Amino acid sequence: MLEIADWSGRDVLDLGCGTGFHLPRFAERARSVVGVEPHPDLVALARRRTRRLPAVSVRQGTAQAVPLPDASVDVVHVRWAYFFGPGCEPGLAELGRVVRHGGTAFVIDNDPTRSTFGSWFRRGFPDRPAPATVERFWSTHGWTRRPVEIRWLFASRVDLESVVRIEVPGPVAEEVLAEHTGLEVDYAVNLWWRRF
Repeated sequence: MLEIADWSGRDVLDLGCGTGFHLPRFAERARSVVGVEPHPDLVALARRRTRRLPAVSVRQGTAQAVPLPDASVDVVHVRWAYFFGPGCEPGLAELGRVVRHGGTAFVIDNDPTRSTFGSWFRRGFPDRPAPATVERFWSTHGWTRRPVEIRWLFASRVDLESVVRIEVPGPVAEEVLAEHTGLEVDYAVNLWWRRF
């Protein structure tokens, strides 16, 4: 992301910030960081995580109704909150409202066409739009795709199993866990980005 848009001295929005895991990292460079999360329990965790960071605030809200003024952020980070393309139009309209002219938004989502996790994702969610449909959606809305290879590396098999059971529906999780050995999982994602 830094290769595309540096957030040093800029105002950052982490949309769908969850427990606030990424907020401290953005705060190392940014002028201000706002985390927005719809789930009250996660908002409380994110606030606790960042309570000693004066440049960070956390607000409850959604992608469809971002609780920020017009043209108030320079960089937006959205990770695993816009999985499936079609249907995300209200959230994209909100990005267009809150991002300043010249700002950049990043959306990171799964790439089910590649990697071990991608194959698990396809098995677990066969009713999701085809990858070509999702790619066409983002492209026609002016977004550029950068494929990225990442990996999970766990300290124990128990940790790996816990995460897989969160990420993949029950029966499929048990199938893939029975097939997969080791503590590492290759994982392909798409980094979608757009300048405003």
